[in-house]
Amino acid sequence: MWFANMLVAGSMTMVLPFLSLYIESFGHYSPAEVQRWSGIVFGVSFLVAFFVSPIWGRIGDRFGRKIILIGTGFGIALSVFLMGYVESVAALFVLRAFMGLATGFIPASMALISAQSDKRTAGEKLGTLQMGTVSGGLMGPLFGGVIADTVGMDLTFILTALVLSLATLLVIFGVKEVIFQEKDEQQRSYHWKEVIRHIVTNPLLIMVMAVALIVQMVNFSVQPLLALYVGELTSAENMAFLAGMAFSVTGLGNLLATRKWGQIGDRVGHEKILLLLLVLSGLFFIPQAFVTELWQLVLLRFLYGIQVGGLIPCTTAYIRQAAPVAMQGEVLGYNQSFRFLGNVIGPVSGGIIASSFGIPSVFIFAGLLLIITAVIVRIMLSHRARQQANKYERTQTI
Repeated sequence: MWFANMLVAGSMTMVLPFLSLYIESFGHYSPAEVQRWSGIVFGVSFLVAFFVSPIWGRIGDRFGRKIILIGTGFGIALSVFLMGYVESVAALFVLRAFMGLATGFIPASMALISAQSDKRTAGEKLGTLQMGTVSGGLMGPLFGGVIADTVGMDLTFILTALVLSLATLLVIFGVKEVIFQEKDEQQRSYHWKEVIRHIVTNPLLIMVMAVALIVQMVNFSVQPLLALYVGELTSAENMAFLAGMAFSVTGLGNLLATRKWGQIGDRVGHEKILLLLLVLSGLFFIPQAFVTELWQLVLLRFLYGIQVGGLIPCTTAYIRQAAPVAMQGEVLGYNQSFRFLGNVIGPVSGGIIASSFGIPSVFIFAGLLLIITAVIVRIMLSHRARQQANKYERTQTI
């Protein structure tokens, strides 16, 4: 699954750095129109995925996650392949919407590994799996930028589809699905109403899902605009490659730190690590609005990547601890819906903010949002600690 995730993440990020440039090639659009269309086209697949993700999770709980991986892998490959032949923004929009039905390969892989992991080491294992994802995210934009500059953007989509198919074949012939059975967990099926009740009655679990939404919203608010932002900082000819470098350096920071954050979360509590990483992520995100040279942007995105790399495995590991394994896939499906909702809101809001106030303002708004989220998490953790202390005092009195 590590290698499959690396190939999928690399394939998906191969085309992201030049998506705005690809839209520009369809006609004569103003910069503001390109920014808006980039956000809409980028976000529509995640809007569709927002609705279908819990359904995929429930199917995975009942029939296995491997079948979900195979279906979504080939579905994404088909949609990306056809994107290489579109001639209008409308056609690209339709294919991105279809892609949303199949989006979910990497979330399904995390559900598969989570379900066969001990609660005590889930953070480290999910962090290790995340290393495969960020390794692909690191290499994909660089390779995509080089290929796009060399042979054109159309061929890049076709090559991406081939790599996605290879990753799916790895799952078919190389992955065996098993389930880790915790001693204190009942082996039973849960009705969807029971799953909803479990989530609703756990405020911190809801907040962890909200953190997943905010993190994706922040990340995706700038990603479709990154090529345009790099263009404002430099006039070099190899624009796709430089945009890919600025895009992938965040993945390099992820790669260096994500497994370590998972290990620390296993020891001290994943909710505490979430709080720390939210604050640090915000502090490294806001200054990206004030850079004057490309190297400054690259450095800040690398430092930001070190912090944000621990957020995804920590949220998933917390869910592994907070939800029984029999409902694991469906709960992770709802968590993924929150993330997909962030993927939708991020590009659209980023495009609107950028067209109204300029691209640098997106970094300021997004960074402040991370810090505000950290404050809310801190308040909820303090409230939970007081509740536990009061419960302990009542127990001692009795």
